[in-house]
Amino acid sequence: MRKTVVILEDDLDGSEATETVRFAVDGTEYEIDLNEAHATELRQAFSRFADAARKTSGGRGRPIARRTPASVIDAKTVRLWAIDNGLQVNTRGRIQADIVEKYQAAHQ
Repeated sequence: MRKTVVILEDDLDGSEATETVRFAVDGTEYEIDLNEAHATELRQAFSRFADAARKTSGGRGRPIARRTPASVIDAKTVRLWAIDNGLQVNTRGRIQADIVEKYQAAHQ
């Protein structure tokens, strides 16, 4: 039998953390491991803004839309590259994620 124990370390001061706090700013999601005092401090700092903000639809657990390399690439260029490389690609609409990943890997 194997038992795995995960001990969180506070990302601010290295003490033992009690939780992982997730938050997002400007479409980028973050996670930070914090002890109880630091987690409370973070929540209090955000509370002024959260209280005045509008909630977005979808609620918890839904990915936050963000500008990623996949959303800023030229679709026509990717389609032509995929066809030239013998890959099946949608001729209209969203390009399949695996095609975009292959294109990005080939152009890094």
